Amino acid sequence: MDQEFNVTYLTLDGHMELHRFRYLYFTVVLTVYVLILCSNCTVVYLIWKQPTLHEPMYVFIAALLLNSVLLSTNIYPKLLLDFLSDTQVISFSACLFQFAALYSLIDSEFLLLAAMAYDRYVSICKPLHYQSIMTRRTISIFLTLAWLLPAAEFVAMAAVRAKQRLCGFTLQVIFCNNSIYKLFCETSAAVSFYGIFILLNMVACPVLFILFTYARILLICYHSCGEVRRKAAHTCLPHLLVLGNMFFLVTFDVITVRLEANIPKMARLILTLQLILYNPLFNPIMYGLKMKEISKHLKKLFAARTR
Repeated sequence: MDQEFNVTYLTLDGHMELHRFRYLYFTVVLTVYVLILCSNCTVVYLIWKQPTLHEPMYVFIAALLLNSVLLSTNIYPKLLLDFLSDTQVISFSACLFQFAALYSLIDSEFLLLAAMAYDRYVSICKPLHYQSIMTRRTISIFLTLAWLLPAAEFVAMAAVRAKQRLCGFTLQVIFCNNSIYKLFCETSAAVSFYGIFILLNMVACPVLFILFTYARILLICYHSCGEVRRKAAHTCLPHLLVLGNMFFLVTFDVITVRLEANIPKMARLILTLQLILYNPLFNPIMYGLKMKEISKHLKKLFAARTR
């Protein structure tokens, strides 16, 4: 703790043999971060630039990919600095910000996937009413709520945590996540209840809504013609794959942090990295290659660049 400026610093002690492999780590993570930025931003640019992609489904995809860019930017720059630093520390206030931003953006991803599921439900199950339901105003409301609701809830959580006393100053991770809970001297029942409320409200409810929505879609497609079934499979499968992957990683993150048993450092590092690696890196591949319209414009873009 720096008494002169009254700033509390936390040590990030989740790195493995950083003194030996710091430049290798830096190169690999920088490459991953650049790939995330380039791939996500390319698809977002195409959706923004092409008038044929100005449909609700593609707008939600662009929002999801932009969310991945924000999530990665919250983690990777600090991670790169730590690789080149002699000490891996972060101020308590910056750690709270990183923690709140991380889980706020993760919850935003679930809400965006829920909005995409609703869009697919209206498109496939109520095609005659699609234009009147999925208006620009509706899309704007969905996008605003998807980002503002999680942000408001985690800002409130961070404000409460900022006033609590710390009994530990070392995190066994490489960035600030749920492990920060273990540093506080005590946790009130109200704070624990609020954390459970956020988990149910921002993760469990969207996941249940998505599963219910796709169950209805599958039921209707089962009684429809082959063309409707192909359309449903083509547009819904990427969403379900992204949802399943994200839900698995978040569930694992919540469970592992609350386990009292000691988890090997390497295993903890790998599990922690998965949360910020898979979806930001593979979402643009999933939507850029699996979505026919986006894939078509991507091929035209790269063909024009190679001429």
